[in-house]
Amino acid sequence: MKTKYLDKKNWRRIKHSDYEEILTKYDGQNVLIGCFYIKKVYHPLVINIVGEKVKVVDNNYKWITMMGEDENFSLTVMFDDNDQPLQYYFDINKSHTLELGHARREDMYLDVLALPDGRSEIVDEDDVIRALKQGKMTPEERDFAYKIAYDLENLIQFQFDKVVNRGKFMYQAIMERNQ
Repeated sequence: MKTKYLDKKNWRRIKHSDYEEILTKYDGQNVLIGCFYIKKVYHPLVINIVGEKVKVVDNNYKWITMMGEDENFSLTVMFDDNDQPLQYYFDINKSHTLELGHARREDMYLDVLALPDGRSEIVDEDDVIRALKQGKMTPEERDFAYKIAYDLENLIQFQFDKVVNRGKFMYQAIMERNQ
């Protein structure tokens, strides 16, 4: 596993950014929502998602992430400069630390990506293989990560509206704080 902080400090692609976090509740559980405001970039980032090229980093974009204390995934919704969702990005995590100013997660390498139309894919399987070979992940942890990924794929396929609603909640929670 690797520990990842939500604030994305020291990301070399970013020239100027801001970050804020809030603690709140969603569906009866404690959650932490962090918003990474990408003000100015040195270079935009375009990635391939389900066979499509999607720009996910550019000037005035924002990434909003939510981690629930009782969930083994975090969801990041990436928004363009018009606040339109570009991607729903699920990180599979062993645990979350919902501590303001030090929000972090134990990343299990595997991710699930979805476009706003609901098409999705599991990615970074090569990272899982590498982590197993290097002893950073056990076979049991690998199996657990895949179970969570398959559960998320089913959620996206059969109840994508729940994913979209979670994204709307995250966005509204952050925007209400800024009013």
